[in-house]
Amino acid sequence: MPNDTYFPAEWHYQSGVQLTWPHAGTDWKDCLDEITETFLQLAKAIASHEHLLVVCPDVWELRVLLSQHLTAEEMHRVLFCWCDTNDTWARDHGAITLLHPTPDGEVPLLLNFKFNGWGEKFPSDLDDAITGEVANHGLFHVPLTDHSDFVLEGGSIETDGLGTLFTTSMCLLAPHHNPSLTQAEIEERLKSMLCVDRVVWLDHGSLLGDDTDGHIDTIVRCAPDHTLLYVGCDDTGDPQYADFLALEQQLQALRTIDGKPYRLLRLPMPTPIYDDGTRLPATYANFLVINGAVIVPTYRQPRNDDMAAATIAQAFPGREVIRIDATTVIRQHGSLHCLTMQYPDGVLVKPNPVNI
Repeated sequence: MPNDTYFPAEWHYQSGVQLTWPHAGTDWKDCLDEITETFLQLAKAIASHEHLLVVCPDVWELRVLLSQHLTAEEMHRVLFCWCDTNDTWARDHGAITLLHPTPDGEVPLLLNFKFNGWGEKFPSDLDDAITGEVANHGLFHVPLTDHSDFVLEGGSIETDGLGTLFTTSMCLLAPHHNPSLTQAEIEERLKSMLCVDRVVWLDHGSLLGDDTDGHIDTIVRCAPDHTLLYVGCDDTGDPQYADFLALEQQLQALRTIDGKPYRLLRLPMPTPIYDDGTRLPATYANFLVINGAVIVPTYRQPRNDDMAAATIAQAFPGREVIRIDATTVIRQHGSLHCLTMQYPDGVLVKPNPVNI
């Protein structure tokens, strides 16, 4: 990579956000109306602030649907990409963006990693091809750099934009990700490919019901001014209590690159939510930062929802806090951040009559 290239934090100014739309051929088929309503709320929240890239198998049908829910101004911020898909988790099949400073501004560098269905748990061949299809449709300003020999999901990494990458040992060392590589080799690959100075490995905080092997974006998130938001657990009777206490203790012992403690903001753990006897991985850490706003998942728990929204607002002062009910999303074991992938300024082309 060129010198000075870096991995930007999520709150870096964005050109847009990707949604990969649900349809009857996905696991959402039994609750398609409910999840479509959630996606419509997400689409409107994003398009009211920045561009929206929508990947879907039926562009014309979706264009009509969105036009019924978005204003004309919002619709003019939407890009469409026709593409067959397995599922909807753009965080994990979307491209990851680096930025390279130049005298004329920052140039984006797009990286395309291998997506294998969270360790070959689910079909993923179509989703693995989505980023390449977006590029083939001419919707990226810059070409892709291929890293298809390395399995990496966007939800498994988090950066402060200052040279530190956070991840979990549970996920990146899980079988069927990169089994031929040791932890040290994976760390060196991450540092080299993502242009970071260090990798912080967290060893605790696995949510019951999670099928990603412990994505960082479900438990710990970065915010400006060396701030980490993390999920805490107060219920000593919760089987997750000891693991999340260990996570909290590990975070308290962490230091920034400059050797200072992090500012830690504790998010509540939602009261357990079950689906057919299975506990779902509800988490307030799975929020999305966009230009001028933060989109926060809620779970129909007023006290916890209010507390989480207030804490996230504290971490991102001056941004609008947009709440979206995520109780349908967690039925497929993810939340709002998992459904989205942000692209920094300069990545997406601007919509025109051809691509809207």
